Amino acid sequence: MTRPQHFGWFLARGFGPQGWGYPALDWDYDWTRPEIYQEAARTLEQAGFDLVIIEDAPSMGSPETIDIRVRHAFGGPKHDPLLLAPYLFQATKHLGVVPTVNPAASLPYTSARQFATLQHLSANRLGLNVVTDTGSARHFSDAAQLGHDEAYDRAEEWLDSIRSLWRSWDDGALVRDRATDVFADGTNMRRVQHRGTHFAFDGPLNALPFADGEPAIVSPGGSGRGLGFAGANSDVQLALAPLHEASVRAYRSKIHDAAVAAGRRPEDIKILFAIQPVITSSAEEADRIVAASAHPDDAALVQIARKQSSDLETDLTSLDLDKPLDLAIFGPHVSRGSIQRLVGDRGEDAPLRAHLTALVRAGRFSDRTGFVGTAEEFADVIEELGEWGNDGVLLWGDFHPVSLHRTLDELVPVLRRRGILRREYADGGLQANLQAF
Repeated sequence: MTRPQHFGWFLARGFGPQGWGYPALDWDYDWTRPEIYQEAARTLEQAGFDLVIIEDAPSMGSPETIDIRVRHAFGGPKHDPLLLAPYLFQATKHLGVVPTVNPAASLPYTSARQFATLQHLSANRLGLNVVTDTGSARHFSDAAQLGHDEAYDRAEEWLDSIRSLWRSWDDGALVRDRATDVFADGTNMRRVQHRGTHFAFDGPLNALPFADGEPAIVSPGGSGRGLGFAGANSDVQLALAPLHEASVRAYRSKIHDAAVAAGRRPEDIKILFAIQPVITSSAEEADRIVAASAHPDDAALVQIARKQSSDLETDLTSLDLDKPLDLAIFGPHVSRGSIQRLVGDRGEDAPLRAHLTALVRAGRFSDRTGFVGTAEEFADVIEELGEWGNDGVLLWGDFHPVSLHRTLDELVPVLRRRGILRREYADGGLQANLQAF
């Protein structure tokens, strides 16, 4: 029997202008209002998805790249995804909602209390996508910006601190005995006096403990330090790697080794490989799309350069397309994984044109060169990933209802008929669904 997979949706634009730059914008949804997100969330739940991860970047970026990030709404504006989460919980019953959170942006006690509140309000469906973006540090204090690995150290201390507060109510602390009029026993609460490198606070937490598990932790880091963080701390790892058997198995092995080193089981973490599929109605249509992308003109390259400039907070549009890309232009705040996705294995002498062309070019599911093809061909890929031991995939795109239906309308029936996509949810919230298979 085909092995079922976990499915998630990565809301790539975050709580921002859904549909901007596409004809679907004329459906006239207001991205600042909850209705568009609620409609999309209901669609994902009907489809049997485990979770939606809401990307976020609290900063407009460096002063030099603010214009390029907002001109086409690639990097902003973005509203706070944590405040969107309750509206999505209200519209659904089973879907996990995972806003992106930044340890630099809020103190552990405040975060622990807010997250605990949402976990209770949602019936255990909250997840937290923990990112270590350092470029936004100047918005939160005048402290010096941390380096890549130091930012992970801070994130680890932040998460450990939050967990210590969540667990500051020991067994027996919550009594709720109406006969004796005792709600809680304060002698079973731990003080939690934390004095660390980055944070200092006292507990215990002024929020109820969890009866059915803590919020799920998600992480996206692809560097060695990021993979180690995921193995030690995460319930879900957002994986970005070539979908070849050797690459998939090697990536999973690194995460599992890190989990074991931290005293966890490999199966404690679900690894979801990110894919942005283009689902076509026929193989012939897929072939036409791939052929049209083979020789992009300069206008297409400039467009992809704009998006990469936003993602990398580095202006690529001012560079000569035909000269080698000097990696020294990327500051320490730029994700090593993001740089690697741009340059691939083309070498330091490859011109910028080659890197951008590789991003523009599309490939076919059928020959495993890319992500364009029919729903049946996509299902073949998912089944193959399952044979390699994979846990699931994370589809990538806007949260505009048109975007979701364009991808899912033909795909969901095919996946269901093959036994890949769930038809029923487990009881107990997001953690229960992640561990159901």
